[in-house]
Amino acid sequence: MQLNKLQLINFKNYTESIFNFSKRINIFVGDNGAGKTNILDAIYYNSFCKSYFNPIDSQNIRHDEEFFSIKGIYTNGNESKDEILVAVKRNDRKRVKLNSKEYSRFADHIGLFPLVMISPSDTNMIYGGSEDRRKYIDGVISQFDHHYLDTLLNYNKVLQHRNALLKALSLNRSMERTTIEIWDEKMCFLGSQIHEKRKAFLEEFIPIISHYYQFISNEKETAGIEYRSQINDAKFCDLLSDTFQKDLALRHSSIGIHRDDLIFTIDGFPLRKYGSQGQQKSFLIALKIAQFEYTKQKKGFKPLLLLDDVFDKLDYKRVEQLMKLVSRNEFGQIFVTDTNKERVERVFKDIEVNLSIFNIENGGINE
Repeated sequence: MQLNKLQLINFKNYTESIFNFSKRINIFVGDNGAGKTNILDAIYYNSFCKSYFNPIDSQNIRHDEEFFSIKGIYTNGNESKDEILVAVKRNDRKRVKLNSKEYSRFADHIGLFPLVMISPSDTNMIYGGSEDRRKYIDGVISQFDHHYLDTLLNYNKVLQHRNALLKALSLNRSMERTTIEIWDEKMCFLGSQIHEKRKAFLEEFIPIISHYYQFISNEKETAGIEYRSQINDAKFCDLLSDTFQKDLALRHSSIGIHRDDLIFTIDGFPLRKYGSQGQQKSFLIALKIAQFEYTKQKKGFKPLLLLDDVFDKLDYKRVEQLMKLVSRNEFGQIFVTDTNKERVERVFKDIEVNLSIFNIENGGINE
């Protein structure tokens, strides 16, 4: 899969710009705040119907304008073309179209044009709460498993109903406990499916991240992921029943896959507590490269790879290793941002690859 052309209108700091991309590596260079990352975010919008950085769509409209639109022209394996249009108007709903046909559910679009983004904000997965890590694993699985996404959406609806009922039961003791058992059954059924999918995914995924971390770190350490879940060693339904009184007092569900967590490790030790900055950065990059490889295996074609400001976050040797890795043909089309054009040219000097460099200045471009 390739992105051939991107048109931005009133998106963030862009009035109107058109980009024609190389089939292999596209690099955006410019000062901080020039708009390099905004281009990557626009590409992300076309795949996920939302921003990677700001979930409030209206805040991505250029100041004093009424709308933004992002149009991408893609080529797939058989050379047929697809057009994606994302449009947001103030005080109106977001519209996403594929080949002029509008989606009624954005979830139906997820996974059709997969990509992997590596960004400085990924450190939230290390320093943030368990919700950040659950969102990550759910996002990866959802790109190739629509049933998983639907199950997850339904589980969250059931969780909301159960929590609302717990509050009502806590305030009105005359209500029958049987009224909550229906929601317990649904929550148990859906949650058990999600738990099994997460386990199966990690069994395949962990060896891949271990492989890529060793490559980036020159085989100095071993990376791993530990899956922590309350239902790893117990039946979900039994736990819900056993903790009913506790949940009633808390007025929310204390047991479930919505409390799962991932523990990232280096040589068996928690990365968050014992990992150096270099190890943490290398782990996150290996995690995303592993995601790329896993998605490619599942989809049967190469996703897009977006690298935001990675040169500033690694020492030169690790940057060189990373660029050698992603320049291989199996990685397909890549988009990179950096503040230093000379550094980019130095890194790719000895790597024979089709390369386009775009100079970005305050929402303007010069290829």
